[in-house]
Amino acid sequence: MDTGIGATLREARNRRKIDLSEVEAAIKIRVRYLKAIENDEWDALPGGAYTRGFIRTYASYLGLDGERLADDYRRSTAPFGGERVPKRVEPVPTSARGSRRRIPGGVLAATVCLVLVALLIGIGLVGGGGDSSTPSPVPKNAGEQSKKQTKRNLAAVRPGVAMRLAATAEVWVCVLDAAEKPLVDGQILEEGTQAGPFRSNGFEIALGNGSVRMFVEGKRANVPASSSPVGFRIDSGGRLTRLEEGERPSCE
Repeated sequence: MDTGIGATLREARNRRKIDLSEVEAAIKIRVRYLKAIENDEWDALPGGAYTRGFIRTYASYLGLDGERLADDYRRSTAPFGGERVPKRVEPVPTSARGSRRRIPGGVLAATVCLVLVALLIGIGLVGGGGDSSTPSPVPKNAGEQSKKQTKRNLAAVRPGVAMRLAATAEVWVCVLDAAEKPLVDGQILEEGTQAGPFRSNGFEIALGNGSVRMFVEGKRANVPASSSPVGFRIDSGGRLTRLEEGERPSCE
C-alpha cells in the first residue's frame, strides 16, 4: 500500500544527507524497519501502534510533523469505524502517580495513636496486677514497633505486586493489569517520564524498544537494551517472563 509516507521520510533524509545507520544509532529503530517504512512495506513492520510510534519517532528526528504522518498511516490502514490514536504521556507529578487508593496521612496518624493507646493500656493491665496504682514502664521502642506493625498491616490489605516504568528515551508502551485493563494504553513515554507505580496481581507489558527502566516491588528488573519491540509478563509473585512477538499485548 503506497501511502506516500515512506517517500516523504526518504526524501527528507536524503536532503539532510543522513545514512540509515546514523538514524538507527540516534533513535534506536533497526535499519530493516526504517527501510520498510521508507518503502511503504507495512507488512514487514510490527503493525498498529508499534508502526505509528516508529513513524512518529523517525519523522520527528528528521524535523517533520510526526503526529500528522502517524495519523496519515492510521487513517490509511484503519479498519472501518477507525481506531484510537495513541497519545503522548506527560511527566507525572509525584503526587499523582499510581492508580491505587492512598490512605490519607491523618487517618494513618490516628491509627498509629490508637494502636499506641491500646498498647499502653494492655501493658498496664498485665504488669500492674489489676488494681495497682503504679504504672508499668513503657518500652522505649514501643512507638517504633507500633509503626512497623501498622505498616505491615497496611501492606497486608494491598494485594498484588507493584510495578513502574521510567523511560530513558522515547518509547511506545502498552501495559495491561491482571484483568487485562489498560494501565498505559498504547502511549509514547518521553525520555525522563514515568508510568506508575501500578499495583495488580500481574501485568502484561509491550515496549516499542528497550529504552526503559522497570522496577518491580522497588527492585530494578532486567530489561535488555533493544531497538526492536520487546514484551514481558509479571506474575503475582513479581517474577518476570519475556514474551514472544505473538504473545505481547497490543492495546489496540
